[in-house]
Parts: sequence; structure tokens; C-alpha cells
Amino acid sequence: MPTNTSIAAKLTWMNIAVTTVALLVASVGFLFYDQSNARTSLVTSLSTQAQIIAANSVSALEFNDPESARQTLRALAASPNVEGAGLLTPDGQLFAEYWRSADVRVNVLPSLSPDKQQTVLFFSEKVTVIRNIDFGGRRIGAIYIRSNLSSLNERRNRFLKILFFVLLACMGAALIVSWLFRRTVAGPIAELADTAMKVSREKNYSLRAQPSLAHDELSTLITAFNEMLSQIQVRDAALLSARSELELRVQDRTKQLVAANRDLEAFSYSVSHDLRGPLEVVNGMSYIIHLQYGNELSPGLKDCLDRIDDASKRMNELIEDLLNLARVTKSEMHRERVDVSAMAREIFAELKQRHPQRVVEIVVASDAIVVGDAHLLRVAMDNLIGNAWKYSSNKSPSKIEFGVRRANGTPVYFIKDNGAGFDPRGMQRLFQPFQRLHPLSEFPGTGVGLATVQRIIQKHGGRIWAEGAVNEGATFSFTLDNAPES
Repeated sequence: MPTNTSIAAKLTWMNIAVTTVALLVASVGFLFYDQSNARTSLVTSLSTQAQIIAANSVSALEFNDPESARQTLRALAASPNVEGAGLLTPDGQLFAEYWRSADVRVNVLPSLSPDKQQTVLFFSEKVTVIRNIDFGGRRIGAIYIRSNLSSLNERRNRFLKILFFVLLACMGAALIVSWLFRRTVAGPIAELADTAMKVSREKNYSLRAQPSLAHDELSTLITAFNEMLSQIQVRDAALLSARSELELRVQDRTKQLVAANRDLEAFSYSVSHDLRGPLEVVNGMSYIIHLQYGNELSPGLKDCLDRIDDASKRMNELIEDLLNLARVTKSEMHRERVDVSAMAREIFAELKQRHPQRVVEIVVASDAIVVGDAHLLRVAMDNLIGNAWKYSSNKSPSKIEFGVRRANGTPVYFIKDNGAGFDPRGMQRLFQPFQRLHPLSEFPGTGVGLATVQRIIQKHGGRIWAEGAVNEGATFSFTLDNAPES
């Protein structure tokens, strides 16, 4: 049966198949039973005829009159199924015989059984009844009658014809009854399938399947399906409500972020103008005091003035770093091909020019070409190489390397030094603004540089991480999304 056949058709064909198989099994049983009864009736009829012929042939056997015996045997011509018969002497010799035609004559005589009064033999669509003839307490001969089984075959053929028409009638009746009753089972299932298809197509979970009036497994299935739809409808309503609430929260957070960005812009403006103005005044006044009254100041006042200068410089550096962090956060990306190797060599050259007394072994990988914002990448490389230069200043000779390696097919760029390193337990604070892992008295800085580098790397679709140990140097590695330049 095809797999795309409807369940109604499957139920109909199943009923027809069950009916047909049941009728065939019953008919085969009836056929065997009828054939057995027909054989018994045929044997009984032949046995009765043998008894009658035997009784009429006693005088012919006693007086040795074969002609009279043949006349008696010819009476069997009235039985259409009897093909022949014969009388035998006690020693098994043929005394008289009758054959309906020469075509059915058999020259082989049946053997006598002295222990049985009657013997029945079935062989090759023939039946032979052999019966002993007794008279006066002694055996005077035997009679055998041979018959074909045409009556049994005709009876069987009639039975098969009747069976064929009965089978057709029953199959037709089963088809009609199945068609009438299939609505009880197939109808609700088809409606359930239609409802499921509508729900799947329209995403309308308010639809419900028509409940069944019966209290059976199908009714349980429909009830469970409707309950499932109710649960999905409730869940979707909750999800819709949560989504609406989330959208409102997102809008609120967006407004807050916009306001925060405006505040950040205002703060950046304030830092670049309002804070720098007074700071420049402090620097200017300190310079004038040094210039005009430097020789007249006591050592204590000179020390105080130097502290003012140092604090002013540190404040200026902090303001500059904050402005850089704000610019990195707000700046737009301008992607282009950038030779990071050349950029690293240029930064190292500037550092060596500012610190000619330093002895540093510098290793720069060649042909490190990336796609990104040249200005932002310069800021990141300035910070990373500057940190390596600063934190390796206590080592002699110090070594700084810019290199490239591959991890799972992705280029990983790294800057490695043999300097002071850091405590791995402070890794979580390493890229947070204003967080430092070394005392200010040991290494100067504001703690904003690595936070700025992380923002730049993230804007390029990459990530940055660090590895190191105290007094064993540090390695800062980062990846970039080298997408084609737009």
C-alpha cells in the first residue's frame, strides 16, 4: 500500500483484508470438511453396492456361472461414477468382470485381505472398494468396485465457485460497511490533521480540534492535542508580553545610553577645555615662579614647587588618556590595509630616539599586513610597545619582540618582553580603566592604556589576552577580524 494513502483508505483496505482472510480460512476448513464427508458418502455408497452385488452373485459363484455373474455386474452401469467391477475366486483369480469402456480397464487385480471384510483404496483420482463374499460360514470369493472421483471434483468446483461469489459479496459488503463507519475513526483523525496543518501554517494557537463524543484513545489524543495548544498559546502570550517588556526596557536603556553618551561628550569637552584651562594656569604660574624667583626660594619651597609640577604633568597625562579612551569609543572605523610590522619598527625607532641610553634587543616580524583603522591600530601598538618598553626598563639587556603565529588557522599577533611581568591573580583587573598591577613609584602611568587597547581590538572584531609571571616578562596577544576593506 502506498505510504501517502489516507488513513480512511488504510482502514477500509484493512477491513477488506481481514474479512477476506477470515473468509478464506473458514472456506478452506469447510472445503476440507465437505470433501471428507463426500468421500465418506462415496465409500458408503460403493460399499452398499458391493454388498448388493455380492448377495446377487452367490449362486453364480457356487454353481460356477460366470455369465450370470457378468449380468449381475452390468447392473452397475446405472452408476455413472463406477468405471468397472469384478468377482474373484477365493484364490484371487478373476471370475467375472465389467468395465464401462476399454479405456478405463485395468488388468492388475486388487489383492485380497483375508483379515478384513472390506478394504478401501484411494489412488490416482480413483477409489476401489474390495469386499469378501461369505456364504454358509465359508469364503466363496470377493468383489471389487472401482469408481472415479468426478463427483467429488464437481462438488469441490461448485464449492469454489460459490466461495468466489460469496467472497466478492463479502468484500463489497465490507467496503460499504467500512465506508459507512470510517467516519467514526478516520473522520476525527482527518480533522485533527487539518487542525495541526492550520496551526503550523498560520501559527494560530487559538485553534482547537473538534472534541470526540466517544471516550476512547482517539478522544484522549484530541484532548491532549488541545491541551498542548492551550499551553503553547499561554507560553506565546507570556513570551509576547516578555518581548514587549524587553523592547520597552531596551528603549529605556537606549535612551539612558544616549544620555550617558551625551554626558560623556560633555565630560570630554569639560576635560579638554574647563580642566585644561586651570591646569595650564597652574603650569604657567609654576614656570614664572621658577624663572623669576627660583634663586630666592628655600629648598622646601623648591620641593613643593617640583611636586606641583609633577602633579600637573600627571594630571595632564590622565586627561590625555581619558580623551583618547573617549575618542576610541566614539570614533568610526576606516578600514584599509595596514603594515603593522612597519608601524612597530617606527614606534621602536621613536622610543630609541627618546631613550638612547637603553640597550634593547628588538625583534619585529616582517610582512604583518592587516585590514583595519590605521589611526586606532597606531594607538593600540603605541600602548602595547610602550608598556613593553617601560616594564622591561629594569632588565639589562632587555628584549622586546613583535611577532605573528597561527592558532587554528587564525593569525595571532603578540608583543613579548622579558620585563617585570605581572601577578596572574590580577588578570581580571588588567584591562579595566585606572587599574594598575604595579606601584606608581616603580612604574609611572595612569592605568588607562590597556583599557584603550582592548576597546580598539574589540572594535576590530578581535580579542586580546595576556600571559605572564612576576619578573618573567609578559606576552600580550591579540587577533583581528581581517575583513576586506570597504
